[in-house]
Amino acid sequence: MATVETIYVGTIIHSISQTQLAYLNPGILGVNTDGTIAFVHTLPPSTPLDTFLATLTSNNTPTIRHLPAHTLLLPGFIDTHIHAPQYPFSGTGYTLPLLTWLTTYTFPHERRFSSLSYAETIYKRVVAKSLRCGTTTAAWYGTIHTPATILLARTCVEMGQRALVGKVCMDRNGGDGYVENSAEQSCEDTIEFIRGVRQLGSELVQPILTPRFAVSCTKELLASISSLSDSENLRIQTHCAENIQECTLVESLFHLPYVQAYHSCGILGPKTILAHCIHLNDSDRELLSRTQTSISHCPVSNFALSSGICNVRALLDAGISVGLGTDVAGGWSTNLLTAIRNALIASRVLSMRDGTVPLSLEEGVYMATLGGAKTLGLDAQTGNFVNGKYFDAILVDLDACADGRRDHFASRSVDVFEGEGPQECFEKFLFLGDERNVVEVFVAGRRVFCVDE
Repeated sequence: MATVETIYVGTIIHSISQTQLAYLNPGILGVNTDGTIAFVHTLPPSTPLDTFLATLTSNNTPTIRHLPAHTLLLPGFIDTHIHAPQYPFSGTGYTLPLLTWLTTYTFPHERRFSSLSYAETIYKRVVAKSLRCGTTTAAWYGTIHTPATILLARTCVEMGQRALVGKVCMDRNGGDGYVENSAEQSCEDTIEFIRGVRQLGSELVQPILTPRFAVSCTKELLASISSLSDSENLRIQTHCAENIQECTLVESLFHLPYVQAYHSCGILGPKTILAHCIHLNDSDRELLSRTQTSISHCPVSNFALSSGICNVRALLDAGISVGLGTDVAGGWSTNLLTAIRNALIASRVLSMRDGTVPLSLEEGVYMATLGGAKTLGLDAQTGNFVNGKYFDAILVDLDACADGRRDHFASRSVDVFEGEGPQECFEKFLFLGDERNVVEVFVAGRRVFCVDE
């Protein structure tokens, strides 16, 4: 039976619903030896801390960690859409539209991952960077190469990140030879990939089926992926309605609108995550809602490649689960803070233009944490601080500096002033902070990053 190993005392903030954040100050959170959360409380008024702690830990003596001033304990970020092999060219090529960008940058670079040594170099760096930014869970896209994508999964296991990892499936329209030989071969390689990931023996890292998008997948391949999802009980991740030119091309290939094309092949459903979904109509949203398909909103990429602005309010109003994705390298940043900011900006642009209700800060945080977990089907395990869930968390120090000193004001990303409380500190982190402020990262109770190590 698990016993309480560590108790955190200090400012604790997390989402408890789409529209509500809980500010616990002082909060008290216990972590069991198996990495699960034992309890979460706010210290009752007029109750001495030692007296209250004694009621929680009568049978053992856990480590008590008192968080310093201007330090926040938050749930880890959940990146619902990120391309690991694209990390080296993130920040480049944003003068091009999506389809040209893919053939100019993405497909030529992803071919390089036939080399395991190259894949190892890149994957170690991008997973480490993701963790450094406070991402405790990620839905990764690899390439069409089975060995390299198993290596990506192994890298997540070794570094301790919770992850869904997918070998990309594509049997047409991959540029200069970057395609699999057939739908049958793609599925055979995918089955080998699934076996390879499961043999890693990690509860944290699981395979996910990853048809790239309808442009590069035949009907036969998409239908086979749907069947494989059913037989192996696996989730599916892909792209949808990101770019107008893309939507037109899909309709010419399938003789159906984009969302209907996926539906006709059995792709939509409660185990599927569609990235982007910018160019939808009411009937598209109704179908996604009815099939319980989830969406990864990738606002940074949507802006960078001039793809459009996603009406997230319409998705949420339709009852669709929405998480946030960095979409590296369509998006330039591995940090979910950038995605939160751009999601809020995008919603305000739509609000000014169309009069829609903009996203609240609470909704932005929800999509980056609990909403992202729900999108990936992991909300029973992670996303916020609830008894029995895993302790996937980040410690944020608003006084942290680039050079490691807490008294070097010029190198801080955030300045906190006298009288500012937990809400002001949290808002400043969301809009001013960066990875310099993330000083420790935990996944399932294990510390996987510490700025002092």
